[in-house]
Amino acid sequence: MAIITESKLRSMLKTGIPNPYPIGDDKLTPAAADFLRDRKIVVGNQHHIKHSLTSNEKEMHLMIPVGVSNRHIHLSSHDVEILFGKNYELTPIRELSQPGQFAAKEQVTLLGPKGIIPNVRILGPVREDTQVEISKTDGFQLGIHPPIRLSGSIDDTPGLTLIGPKGCIALHKGVIIARSHVHMSLEDAQHFDVKHGDGLLLQTIGERSIIFLDVIVRVAPRYKLDFHVDLDEGNAAGLKTGDYLKIVGKNGEFLSRIGGEEDRNSFNGRIGSP
Repeated sequence: MAIITESKLRSMLKTGIPNPYPIGDDKLTPAAADFLRDRKIVVGNQHHIKHSLTSNEKEMHLMIPVGVSNRHIHLSSHDVEILFGKNYELTPIRELSQPGQFAAKEQVTLLGPKGIIPNVRILGPVREDTQVEISKTDGFQLGIHPPIRLSGSIDDTPGLTLIGPKGCIALHKGVIIARSHVHMSLEDAQHFDVKHGDGLLLQTIGERSIIFLDVIVRVAPRYKLDFHVDLDEGNAAGLKTGDYLKIVGKNGEFLSRIGGEEDRNSFNGRIGSP
């Protein structure tokens, strides 16, 4: 007899958890039982395995991993030197989900009209323009109201003050709430039959299932498959990094169901249509 833990089940998410999940003589921990129940996976008998694996394999073709992002900053090389000193280079401490990107050791303080937020992480490498990504909740604390934008779109956005150990910068623009988006490689885009700029409908899995509408697809050869949301969205949806969402539609249309099975290349039933 084996003990099945929540950690073991989470390690199976990428390859797929059969539904029903066969346990035989094994025992589930309470946390593991809750984990399965939240994902509407029932505990089944051995004779259900073959059908369940086939169904689950089909479903995993539509799954995308989640990355929840807390507030952070992308700095230009010029602004790195103002905040940390001449010829200063950022110090990587952890790789991020996208190849070549990293969390840096360095942190700064955000100062807005109504408040401050200390210890905000800088992400590298440096960029051409400095950009600050915060949540709507952070905006209330700082006293600013940035628009929801895709990364890099900083025209007509508010600014704030960055305070570093060697200096300060009064930004006149560059603060955004990042719009939820999916990174895909060229191979991923081909697999999901989408192109750069498409909008996906993504559904969370669990007791409080919700659908994210018009999640923008961003395609580049170097990208790794990942759905990015900020902390506000992640908390509201009960998501954390490493979870998975399911594609249920594209460009305002839900997936059709043919013979009770979803056809990932057929998007019918436009939202709002009778």
